[in-house]
Amino acid sequence: MNRHILTEHEFAHLGEGEVAYVRKIRSDDLTRTFPALPPIAPGLELWALFGASGEPIVLSDVRATALQGAHEHELRTVMLH
Repeated sequence: MNRHILTEHEFAHLGEGEVAYVRKIRSDDLTRTFPALPPIAPGLELWALFGASGEPIVLSDVRATALQGAHEHELRTVMLH
């Protein structure tokens, strides 16, 4: 068996441009994750789509919209539990 051991750089970029994940996020936590956003009312539950390396891609109040963003970017999605 021929095993390929990933370098730290390869591991950090694993799934980039191919995989994304969707998770709930509270509006109170947005400044850390989406620093370019204007202020949003606190206490809202939103859905966010993130690339494999954690970069934010889509933010919505509707889960289906976040999933549609993955489809538009041709990304396979996974859910975090």
